[in-house]
Amino acid sequence: MLDDAMVDAYLARIGAERPERADLAALTRLQERHVLSVPFENLGYHLDEPVHMDERVLDKIVRRHRGGGCYEVNPAFSFLLTALGYPVEILPGRVHRPGGTLGAALCHLALRVTADGERWLVDTGFGRNSRHPLRLSSREVQHDPDGEYRLADVEGGGFDVLLNDRPLYRLDDRPVRIEDFRPTLWWYRTAPESPFLQDVFCTLRTEDGRITLKGNQLATLAGGERVTREFAGDAAVLEAYKTHFGFSLDRLPAQPAGGVTAGVQTG
Repeated sequence: MLDDAMVDAYLARIGAERPERADLAALTRLQERHVLSVPFENLGYHLDEPVHMDERVLDKIVRRHRGGGCYEVNPAFSFLLTALGYPVEILPGRVHRPGGTLGAALCHLALRVTADGERWLVDTGFGRNSRHPLRLSSREVQHDPDGEYRLADVEGGGFDVLLNDRPLYRLDDRPVRIEDFRPTLWWYRTAPESPFLQDVFCTLRTEDGRITLKGNQLATLAGGERVTREFAGDAAVLEAYKTHFGFSLDRLPAQPAGGVTAGVQTG
């Protein structure tokens, strides 16, 4: 359980006030602030940094103002929500891949949070996750600032999460423990096929779009207009991380051979 000092530091990190009660309205504000403040990034995989899923991840996200993948940012958010009085469970998922295939089990980690007597899907670590909680009991379209999301039951149990009718990932509705993800984390960190090893990326949702730095290329999407620029030297890239994402690095992540890929949808 987080102490009051860490709770306050976490809330300051995402620009949120401590809620008076653990209700849906507060959960919605907290998730939105998290999505708009904590980037989805894989820099640690290319800086030879450890990837922590326990409370050690708070040093990275809260104190160093970094982000991470689903194995980092969703557990971190779960620690905050639990400290604020929300019942939280961990749900395992499989990511829909191009071509209609599904990734391995436990390749995505999402949260089931209870608020106002209902269960909600909360996800801050997918890249294209909803900005607001999704009602788990509904199979209707749920309107979100970042698109139209829908949950669809699948044969054999579980459900798909769809954005604008395109499937993102499939969740099992049977909760698991964070430590159950350790073998898959090892695969993400070591397998040549791991999407986290194909490219270096850091992306953050904004009020009206997104800003993404992949290698030395910065793409800004605002109001439907996309602008790209390329940085000529390491110093300029390091400054871009500080300017656009709010953290400093002492060196750049190693850029893998093979160039830029479209892998930021991975959990």
